[in-house]
Amino acid sequence: QIAFMTLTLFPIRLFFAAFMMLLAWPFAFIASMGSDEQELEKPLSWWRKIVDILLKAIMRMMWLAGGFHWINVKGRRALPAEAAILTVAPHSSYFDAIPVTMTFASIVMKAESKDIPVWGTLIKYIRPVFVSRADQDSRRKTVEEIKRRAQSGGKWPQIMIFPEGTCTNRSCLITFKPGAFIPGVPVQPVVLRYPNKLDTITWTWQGPGAFEILWLTLCQFHNSVEIEFLPVYIPSEEERKNPVLYANNVRRVMAEALGVSVTDYTFEDCQLALAEGQLRLPSDTCLLEFAKLVRSLGLKPETLGDDLDKYAASAMKMKKEKVDLKEFSTYLELPVSQTLESMFALFDENEDGAIDIREFVIALSVVCKPSKTLETIQLAFQLYQSEGGTVTEKDLACILKTAMGVSQIDVTHLFRAVDEEEKGKITYDDFYTFAVSHPHFAEDYLYADQMGAESGLEISSLSAPNGICTDFSPDSSGDRKKPLQKKLN
Repeated sequence: QIAFMTLTLFPIRLFFAAFMMLLAWPFAFIASMGSDEQELEKPLSWWRKIVDILLKAIMRMMWLAGGFHWINVKGRRALPAEAAILTVAPHSSYFDAIPVTMTFASIVMKAESKDIPVWGTLIKYIRPVFVSRADQDSRRKTVEEIKRRAQSGGKWPQIMIFPEGTCTNRSCLITFKPGAFIPGVPVQPVVLRYPNKLDTITWTWQGPGAFEILWLTLCQFHNSVEIEFLPVYIPSEEERKNPVLYANNVRRVMAEALGVSVTDYTFEDCQLALAEGQLRLPSDTCLLEFAKLVRSLGLKPETLGDDLDKYAASAMKMKKEKVDLKEFSTYLELPVSQTLESMFALFDENEDGAIDIREFVIALSVVCKPSKTLETIQLAFQLYQSEGGTVTEKDLACILKTAMGVSQIDVTHLFRAVDEEEKGKITYDDFYTFAVSHPHFAEDYLYADQMGAESGLEISSLSAPNGICTDFSPDSSGDRKKPLQKKLN
């Protein structure tokens, strides 16, 4: 079928869809010229209403060309005065743009999207809120803009937000980011379903790339999509004061409507698992749990650069001394809490109430700089090296075990490859030189040795995009009730 469709229907659909997008461009370009905020807050003029109708018709024809012959819509879309924000989930594909083109609601988009030829103009027409994921100040401004629009009393168009913040495989709903819920105004949950026998829609880090998804989808004779508008969710006074609680409660309602479970993993966890580093996170890593605990303590990994240096400097002064829970609390300048106790337990390998603070620093470095493998290893060498600036095989095992968040790892093969002179010890310069000449050292010298039931490293991980092996979607909602897995056993 794919071969036949590729030679017949695919090129026709692709051409027609591209033509529809190009046809929409001049209308969007002209309608968005010279508009300012004051004009946007006014009711649409008669000619803009006509442009809206034309663009919606053109976009509908584009989706029709893609095999979405009919779009099943359930429920009633609320008016802007009833719900200023539409929260849509699950987010699993760029085909999730279908409800956007149907409603022309404003969306929160990456700032880079506006520079995409043709598509960027169409995006700007719907008056989006742009955000830069790498700019912390941009996030704050984005939240303020969402709040301003949401509290305008219906003057602005509705804002459509995908609160998961990243694409998932629709098997569960990950943690909702609180941005849509900070304004404390009513929201309308919207759920998406793609009830197709063969799933060519899902676009995540483990699977086909963007073009392959487009190709396979256009090769399907018909693609089904369901959009259900759930009843408007009006927050309680407690939820208005607590956006996280508000987000979790809305997520629960949407999960029940979808018939799926929820998981506490977040967009940042996905970033950690997707990082393009030379080390890869195995499926049994505890670093995702560690990252969650870091955020629960009020620490933000993306802004912890200076604090990481401070923690590392303090760890070096301790000269390999272990600390108890109270000392760990003093070290972090945080009060003892259940969350802190859970984090402490991750590193309490012997369950004797003492941890090596260096392991905490290494784990924190991975979470703060997930793609900068060599920077973390350099820091680890500084923490573990002797006065001569060297580390032993045992030290390297501890470093890599902590950096990968696993209980056991065999580094003998790697250590011998780095230690060419067979001194029984290596420097960071030795390791760096080796890593530069062997950019896939983890795959060649670590993972190749770790295959097997005991290691928890899966063969499928080595072929995963970006070198990431982890699929941390839970098999069941009960998984989250299991005791924390320690880094060491």
